[in-house]
Amino acid sequence: MSKTKKSTFRIQFHNNNKIYELYAHQVSQSQMAGFIEVGEIIFGEHSKLLIDPAEEKLKHEFGNVKNTYIPHFAVIRIDEVDRSGKNRILDNDGSTVTSFPGQATIPQNT
Repeated sequence: MSKTKKSTFRIQFHNNNKIYELYAHQVSQSQMAGFIEVGEIIFGEHSKLLIDPAEEKLKHEFGNVKNTYIPHFAVIRIDEVDRSGKNRILDNDGSTVTSFPGQATIPQNT
């Protein structure tokens, strides 16, 4: 019996003038136009004495969330990675990442 390994994704996106970096097992195009659906967010186990306050904040914000929907224009990048890392919140100050100007428009099928 072979065990299939779940894919792991690193998602970086803008939220409240910060850059959020989350690790999840599910990422897909949402059926809601203009959104990326992220599910099964991965949080590290706290077997150590040290607790990362940024990851705790993200766990508090996303811990009970089944799926979250991120607007396309907020997404910086999505990478498939070999293993998960720490979820974190980065300051936008001094970042080399620049937001795309203006709102994205989604063409409507007629």
